[in-house]
Amino acid sequence: MNYYLLHTTYPILFLSVLASQLCIPVPAILFLMAAGAIAGSGQLSFPMVLLVSILGCLIGDMVWFEAGRLRGKQVLRLLCALASDPSLCIRKSRKSFARRGLPILLVAKFIPGLDSIMPPLAGISEASWSSFLIYDFGGAGLWSGAYIGAGFLFAKQLDEVARYTSILANALILVLGLPLLFFFIWKMVQLVRMIRKLRPLYITPQQLKGRLDAGEKIGVIDLLRFEDDPQDAVGIPGAIRADPGEMRRKRHIVMPKGLDMVLYCNSENSFVSARVAVAMRKLGIHHIHVLSGGLVAWKALGFPLSTKLADPRAEMERLGIEIFPPLSSSHAKVAAASE
Repeated sequence: MNYYLLHTTYPILFLSVLASQLCIPVPAILFLMAAGAIAGSGQLSFPMVLLVSILGCLIGDMVWFEAGRLRGKQVLRLLCALASDPSLCIRKSRKSFARRGLPILLVAKFIPGLDSIMPPLAGISEASWSSFLIYDFGGAGLWSGAYIGAGFLFAKQLDEVARYTSILANALILVLGLPLLFFFIWKMVQLVRMIRKLRPLYITPQQLKGRLDAGEKIGVIDLLRFEDDPQDAVGIPGAIRADPGEMRRKRHIVMPKGLDMVLYCNSENSFVSARVAVAMRKLGIHHIHVLSGGLVAWKALGFPLSTKLADPRAEMERLGIEIFPPLSSSHAKVAAASE
């Protein structure tokens, strides 16, 4: 805590809170508690500390609110991109907001995962600026006041706890951090190797369109993140839409001999498709291709697009593909909704 006590001023507190609200990894809570402790000693004003923190929260949340109004889908996907299951992250957040509405902003900052995603959801819901600011001001005040108050009341204890926490943190880094770092590097090396092995299996949009036009029996799997407004998410006609996380968790896939499968996502580097392809190759599926350049490249060439994608069960039955566990009903419903 000594570091934060020495470096906490009104501008530093404002910048740390603002950065935290913009999803920049800054320990704003520690700065808030340090500011409270300094206020307890009379070197900073408690009301001014609270006002500065609320201002940082409001400005950061206003940015996300306006981003949600202008670029709703893209913002949600960006904020949930690092979640273990991005589709679940978006669905749960939308469900929470739909159930509670703007009042959820009063407590969202205390709930990991909801803090950053609620302001853009408020923007997507077309809430008025005045209503948003009233609830966001209340939530920012409660959140800021809780941590500033804790620092104000327990300044001496916090400094003692911080010293022992620092010793424990160093021990945990040595015992757990280094092995986890090596494990992460090892997994990344494995992934890079597998992606390199997939390079010869890439298929260009021109090649795929030629094979489809020729009537070849080929399976096309759309891996777009379709959680938000699936009826508006276009794809390659005849493709099966599936969640990439769902596909990576499959334990058993059987394909008839001679059948090729093509995966595509929205990104030009096809990273999502490559990860699914790696998982499928581990299950013994070798006749698998990744669309080079993804849907972006397909669109750039002016090839046909459609919101009416194939029904997953019917298309897999036609192709003779068996997948276990089967695609969940929620995914099937989403695909059906796009018809």
